[in-house]
Amino acid sequence: MKKVLSVLSAVALLASMTACGSTSEGSEASSSSNTESSAADSSADECSESSKADTGSSEGKTTLNIWSFTEEVPGMVQKYIDTHPDFAAKYDIETTVIPTTDQNYQPALDQALAAGGKEAPDLYCAEAAFVLKYTQGDASSYACPYKDLGIDVDAETSAAEIAPYTIDIGTNTNGDLVGLGYQATGGAFIYRRSIAEEVFGDDSPETVADAIGGGSNSWDKFFEAAETLKGKGYGIVSGDGDIWHAVENSSDKGWIVDGSLTIDPKREAFLDLSKQLKDNDYHNDTQDWQEGWFADMKGEGGKGILGFFGPAWLINYTIAPNCGGEAVGEGTYGDWGVCEPPIGFFWGGTWVLANKDSEHKDALGEIIRWITLDTSEDGLQYQWANGTYADGGTKDAVASSAVMAKSNGELDFLGGQNMFDIFQKANAYANGKNLTQYDESINALWRDQVRQYTAGAKSRDEAIEDFKMNVADTLDVNVD
Repeated sequence: MKKVLSVLSAVALLASMTACGSTSEGSEASSSSNTESSAADSSADECSESSKADTGSSEGKTTLNIWSFTEEVPGMVQKYIDTHPDFAAKYDIETTVIPTTDQNYQPALDQALAAGGKEAPDLYCAEAAFVLKYTQGDASSYACPYKDLGIDVDAETSAAEIAPYTIDIGTNTNGDLVGLGYQATGGAFIYRRSIAEEVFGDDSPETVADAIGGGSNSWDKFFEAAETLKGKGYGIVSGDGDIWHAVENSSDKGWIVDGSLTIDPKREAFLDLSKQLKDNDYHNDTQDWQEGWFADMKGEGGKGILGFFGPAWLINYTIAPNCGGEAVGEGTYGDWGVCEPPIGFFWGGTWVLANKDSEHKDALGEIIRWITLDTSEDGLQYQWANGTYADGGTKDAVASSAVMAKSNGELDFLGGQNMFDIFQKANAYANGKNLTQYDESINALWRDQVRQYTAGAKSRDEAIEDFKMNVADTLDVNVD
């Protein structure tokens, strides 16, 4: 159910199609967010369908325009149509999917929203790296409050026990909810059971959480554990990127405050935490999303690594495919557990928004409610949590804590552990009030300077000053 793309220019379309199946190595934020957001795509071949193709829309039906950066949400909308005959009798969909890999999605979406008319998006998606732009920033004026879609926001978010951070991020500056997600991306510490057993004498989540300072809001016990692990020949994490998201999302302030660049003390402390990891040989000094990082998931790095910080999608779509096996006893498959992290955080996610100028608000309200708020066994949330959404689907943490509470989150990959016991708490700890619409660009600039500092290429002060200069050269913000 796709049509030939008519909204975008030929140049933009060619660029987006060329981007399929590749990863931008120039931006840490881009590569990580692209991996997460495309996690449920069945194969890289789907990228060849990222432009619109003829859908054979039936006469007499209303067409809904769906825009996204992966096939994931358009697939959900199609699933809703396929399973709701009354809705299917009235509506078709036209999808536009443009990968974020080469930063083509946002410019194309912005152009389509501004142009308006019949070809404008009715429903569109934004991921964590840039969602604030569409909910609270420069493009927020296009987003329709959920209350105008026929959704009783307070009652339905309360009944579903939606993760608070996702509501914070999806709420505009007038206090209206304009976006929600379906995944929950609150973070935990994902660890190797065999290493925990050898070093700490037990592989239970409680023991490991205690060893690393789970819930302490401090890195002190984490580094004590790192020293203990070093004595046994192990590293605590693969690289400094494994703690970055916990640092970033535990900060009190975002990068931009009142139009000016702000370096929150907790984010500045990442310089020292990163250097502590490197100088004491507490990791394998890998860079996330590169070969060495994946090798540590197989247990084939320079030294064995205890774990990684991340949400459920990191387990399902990154660690599992790179563990070296597909069943217990193969590679590191089955040798993993999940426990509470020292610092609460979230990483990634996709928010679903509706165009305030759409003439089909009732239909969009039905779809969005089913994707983000329906807690019944027929809703997307329940199917997503229990791995029944699609053939061969995997269980994943969802935005609704009420759904996770009645779902089975046991995974053989985690030694039979019910991961929802941990991720329900993780969602409550996550903070969604320190994001800005510029995070994707600024994070990449900051991570680069931290790497140069820890490598000895420049002093701490030089790294900070160069970071400020790079931000000033890249973005139209005040830099003191």
